[in-house]
Amino acid sequence: NALSLPTWAVHVSSVTEWALAMKYVAGHADRTGNASWRNLTVAMSPFLASGITACTFHAFYNPASINALVPLQALLTLMGNTGCAVAAYTI
Repeated sequence: NALSLPTWAVHVSSVTEWALAMKYVAGHADRTGNASWRNLTVAMSPFLASGITACTFHAFYNPASINALVPLQALLTLMGNTGCAVAAYTI
């Protein structure tokens, strides 16, 4: 179940890219003084945690002993979708 090097590159770069996007959204919130953008940054956090959860699961070769990470990742994704939808609506 080991991921190939290109697949790992995609996983790690996606998590890194998301963290950078959060930083830029927070910077935009600071520059504009619009707190709604800061709320979007907070709402993006579950997605970052979801990506880290997926990478952790794969890093240990998808063992059954940590299968609980799979529904946790799904929950974090649901929370991110809901939070970002609300935050985007308020912007």
